[in-house]
Amino acid sequence: MALKPRTAPSVVRLTAPLRAWAQRFSIFLFIVASVMLMVAGRVDTPAADTIRGRVIDAFAPILEAFAAPAATAARVVDAVIEARDLYGENQRLREQNALLLQWQQAALRLEAENRSLRTLLNVRPDPAVSFVTARVVAEPGGAFVRTVLVMAGRRNGVRRGQAAMSGVGVVGRVVEVGEWSSRVLLVTDLNARIPVQLEEGRVRAVLAGDNTDRPRLMHLASDAHVAVGDRVVTSGVGGMFPAGLPIGVVGSVTERMIRVQPLTDLRRLEHVKILDFGLPTNLLGTSP
Repeated sequence: MALKPRTAPSVVRLTAPLRAWAQRFSIFLFIVASVMLMVAGRVDTPAADTIRGRVIDAFAPILEAFAAPAATAARVVDAVIEARDLYGENQRLREQNALLLQWQQAALRLEAENRSLRTLLNVRPDPAVSFVTARVVAEPGGAFVRTVLVMAGRRNGVRRGQAAMSGVGVVGRVVEVGEWSSRVLLVTDLNARIPVQLEEGRVRAVLAGDNTDRPRLMHLASDAHVAVGDRVVTSGVGGMFPAGLPIGVVGSVTERMIRVQPLTDLRRLEHVKILDFGLPTNLLGTSP
């Protein structure tokens, strides 16, 4: 049976003090080495720069080798997070798509039913709507008149009585037409009267301007229920405007008066659309 060689007792006795000394002074040596490195880093001599450069060149590949796995791991983590987010977004889009498909089927069914009912009742469809866009070039109004001048006239197909809209709602109607320009009476003017209705409850009324920023509702039914925020649209009564054009929302309701906040800031009009929906000439007004 083979025996392992034993370390000589004399060697153990000689190395034990050296090991104890090294353990005792290792921290001190590290501190001294750190201080020396910091001092060497502060030395601004060509020799020190050369040494620092060579040390950096020597350690750069090592640092790059250590940095590559960390960068790869970071990219993997980002990819996992992005995949998780994409999965959640995909699920939301699937749900929205399913809901839209349901609405599409309902809309198609209602469209077919509406077409069938129109055929049975021999309903005359609404005329096609066209429009011309014009730039607002002046506001010739004052404290008692709310009008704007637009660069579109008779040569562009504009006629008196046509509705004028911004991108979001009705702003007024054409009251004067020239060859190249027209004057639009705004809904806030004292002479403006527009048949309207509330989308909620289909309550009919007349929108009357009074030269303030918010026109008022008049001639409502005594039992009409009106709340702040109700949308106000044209009713189409009288044939001056097509039905369903948005104008504003109810801004305030008191016992004495109901005010409507227009959807468009009429003080900052830059362009308007003048609608032509095929009204007969005898329905177009001749006076403001």
